[in-house]
Amino acid sequence: MIKRPISKQPIPKDATKVFKGKIFDVYQWQQKMFDGNFITFEKVKRPDTVLVFPILDDGKILIAEEEQPGSEWVTHAIGGRMEENEDPEMCARREMLEETGFEADKFILWKAVYPDIKIDRVIYFFIAKNLKKVSDKFLDNGEKIILKSISFDELVDLAYNEKFEDKDIIPDLLKTLIDQNRKKDLEKLFKSLN
Repeated sequence: MIKRPISKQPIPKDATKVFKGKIFDVYQWQQKMFDGNFITFEKVKRPDTVLVFPILDDGKILIAEEEQPGSEWVTHAIGGRMEENEDPEMCARREMLEETGFEADKFILWKAVYPDIKIDRVIYFFIAKNLKKVSDKFLDNGEKIILKSISFDELVDLAYNEKFEDKDIIPDLLKTLIDQNRKKDLEKLFKSLN
């Protein structure tokens, strides 16, 4: 069971939901300020996201180049939003199957982060190992995905790519360039077997 990290600014229990959307809900509450006055604070809530880096038998990492309606092509890990009653690993398995056609024996949680203090959403990063191709990919009608297999060094190089969307791992990638121990540890995590 993966425990959800705690937000640095959680939505209070007495907050009021003032907007319900298809993806985003908005909550407001009265927050006491340092001078004793109260002002309205608000926070957006949306489903958590799961991102997966599948490792192929040859040690390459599978990533996606994707276009959605109204946006440009971007590069990112495999993944998407968690559905209701889904835990992070269930979501990782579902998204990877849908977007790649692969299943995996092993999912390793790399990290879980809150990307923004004003949005109640966690991003879970997984590494999937011992892959097996079981089907073609079956994408949503709003997805165009091209899969690419890249080396660990090419993954690190994505930290400099403006089209790379997974901004929360860029510091981890860049630290491997200046700290050989961090590089060895991260490379070990991304190795293809076990």
